[in-house]
Amino acid sequence: MIDIKVPAVGESISEVTLVKWLKQEGTYVERDEVIAELESEKATFEVNAEQAGVLKTIGKEGDTLKIGDVVAQIDEAAARPAASANGSGGSGQTASAPKEASGASTPAQTQAATPAAQAPVTAIPNDIKATPVAAAIISDKKIDAASITPSGTGGRILKQDVLEALAHPGRTPGKELFTRKDRREKMSNLRKTVSRRLVEAKNTTAMLTTFNEVDMSAVMALRTKYKDKFKERHGVGLGFMSFFTKAVCYALQEWPAVNAYIDGDELVYHDYCDISIAVSAPKGLVVPVIRNAESLSMADIEKKVVELATKARDNKLSMEEMQGGTFTITNGGVFGSLMSTPIINIPQSAILGMHKIEERAVVVNGQIVVRPMMYLAVSYDHRIIDGRESVSFLVRVKELLETPDLLLFGKDPVKALLEL
Repeated sequence: MIDIKVPAVGESISEVTLVKWLKQEGTYVERDEVIAELESEKATFEVNAEQAGVLKTIGKEGDTLKIGDVVAQIDEAAARPAASANGSGGSGQTASAPKEASGASTPAQTQAATPAAQAPVTAIPNDIKATPVAAAIISDKKIDAASITPSGTGGRILKQDVLEALAHPGRTPGKELFTRKDRREKMSNLRKTVSRRLVEAKNTTAMLTTFNEVDMSAVMALRTKYKDKFKERHGVGLGFMSFFTKAVCYALQEWPAVNAYIDGDELVYHDYCDISIAVSAPKGLVVPVIRNAESLSMADIEKKVVELATKARDNKLSMEEMQGGTFTITNGGVFGSLMSTPIINIPQSAILGMHKIEERAVVVNGQIVVRPMMYLAVSYDHRIIDGRESVSFLVRVKELLETPDLLLFGKDPVKALLEL
């Protein structure tokens, strides 16, 4: 037997939670195959089989384990199942699943049923599975497939599910009405860490927030004009995050205190901009970091944003990708937030909050016009950043966004030419 132990995942981490077994007890696993998913206070990571053999699970889902604890064992002397030897790549349990699902049907019946069950559905999104009859009703009645609760095997939407949704619009099928039940869930390590750090930020910093608003007309016009060429040339969409990141990097270099933090009785300044981006992941808020963002092009920033956001969604972020940021950008606007006071991501000293773009009446040159406006908020630690610095920083970000030409090298081209 080979012991599979909880690996060390960071200097400050002493325990993890066993989130999910990806392979079950008695399953034959191949070497390096992922067998379980663990969660630390900062990230989710996988445990791999060190040798091929039959898996014996020791820990249970939801258990809290210490670093070095044995989470499973593998019997490497066990015989390889015939199905696995023939190259199916699965265990005997997995191989028998289709047979069990088909019940007592004959091979001919199974063969006839399979094409219908797996027929492609073009009327609904590809990531939503439905039987052909259910898909036809969804298309005909123009129902949002995501609002239907599936009851079929593997999350497949059945005809009855669609009819139930039609009969009771706006209500989850099968949900009890006027219930007063309570439900308790154990906090994940990630949620515990988020809670602790947010309270620590509120209690240990002299936090203050300053606001401004930015006219997004110029940025939106640029995106509309160049988004197709940009995607064709760079293979990634042109979003708002690259404009904000570029603007923030120029402003941080002009106001270095906003990019610094307090360490004991010393101030630590940074000559680089490692921009943390707040991302809402399935298990909670995470803040992966774009390293040396001040040196990246717009395309490089967009590619990095997509890479980090995808990893966050799939719980694949590493510890290194979430450590060491010097400033944070958070976008509550994607959820519809009009204005908020973001909390500092300690030990950083400031955070920029983006919000919803909303058309509003504003006065321009004495005339009332309608413009797409966004409120910006900068929360900062008043112990290190004075009001002058925080307000000037935000005004500079506003100027750069309202005049995107300045983002080329941070200055007006004519003034740069005249050295003004």
